[in-house]
Amino acid sequence: MSEPSKIVMLRAKNQTLLQMEDIHASVSALQYYTSVQPSIRGRNVYMQFSSHQELTTDQSSHGRNSDQESEPNRILLVTIHHMIYPITVEVLHQVFKAYGFVEKIVTFQKSAGFQALIQFHSRQEAVEAFGSLHGRNIYDGCCQLDIQYSNLSELQVHYNNDRSRDFTNPSLPTEQRPRASQQAYPDPANLYAFQQAGASYAQMGRAAMIAAAFGGTLPHGVTGTNERCTLIVSNLNNDKIDEDKLFNLFSLYGNIVRIKVLRNKPDHALVEMADGLQAELAVHYLKLEVNYSKYPNITPAPDAHDYLNSSLNRFNSNMVKNYRHCCSPTKMIHISALPQEISEEAILNHLSEHGTVVNTKLFEVNGKRQALVLFETEEAATEALVSKHASTLEGNTIRISFSQMQSI
Repeated sequence: MSEPSKIVMLRAKNQTLLQMEDIHASVSALQYYTSVQPSIRGRNVYMQFSSHQELTTDQSSHGRNSDQESEPNRILLVTIHHMIYPITVEVLHQVFKAYGFVEKIVTFQKSAGFQALIQFHSRQEAVEAFGSLHGRNIYDGCCQLDIQYSNLSELQVHYNNDRSRDFTNPSLPTEQRPRASQQAYPDPANLYAFQQAGASYAQMGRAAMIAAAFGGTLPHGVTGTNERCTLIVSNLNNDKIDEDKLFNLFSLYGNIVRIKVLRNKPDHALVEMADGLQAELAVHYLKLEVNYSKYPNITPAPDAHDYLNSSLNRFNSNMVKNYRHCCSPTKMIHISALPQEISEEAILNHLSEHGTVVNTKLFEVNGKRQALVLFETEEAATEALVSKHASTLEGNTIRISFSQMQSI
């Protein structure tokens, strides 16, 4: 591949213009990088043809192509690359308000993808946001912010809705958007409720991810506005249950902070989850006698088991995948992290004490051994999960969750 004959750095925009020897060399380079992701110092970069026919590298312009690069401005043009999860006005506001007063936001869809114009109160605030956020991801591995300075002097906002917002004029009317155009996004009312409730940006991020995982909206009956994190579980079989088994069950719906079995009521337990949204999912899906506790959290104590830093918390990684697999208990369990040479007989020997197994299936996903096990009853499958999740099988710590499949 030919080397560039000229290079112009657009430092304020974190961009570079490259001029190749001829058109064939530039076409060849662009074609090559359509199948290979280019990266510089570990950061992915993106290439396209420039509107300039030739670069000038006159020293008087300080190495910049000045007619191409916009001057710093209080209005930013933001393009979202790799937008796997929905991005709303509220999410953008939570991200950018850390750098100053955001006056207005307007979002729109262009050929370049989902874009937004964000107007700060001052140019300095916009410059700080640009310097801190350009090239960063809103969520891990996706929704990358590509920021430029706009040449507009003032944004015109006529409606406060899911596409635009004037934070200096909350009395603007709301324009009703056609229902069909909303299908790709989660219900904006759910997300806005998080902002009104004073929730953090991290909570809003989780709400958007859960909505995306469930196909665009939160599960029916889940409001997304609950702030109570501690649950009380009653009518437990205290001969068969303990804190670790409760952890194995409730961690299907979110990260666990602490669990405490009440010694004066051994058939009752308190379960503190990482946030109110995860607690609401547990209440929604579990068929136990579970309700919100009057206590906001569980006080650390010798009889309270602490799971805050446990590596077994399922939502420390693969958060979206775990939300996608949330469901009520079923007769089918899914087992992962199995040894490569495991046999169905070994799996049966490990689980059959918990109830009758109807069928099993071993398979591989991306070279990793996994299994489905169908029990005769939901109770047997639930007992197997709470007893054997995070247990050791032939040297491997296995992970178990419920499967939504009806048959093998």
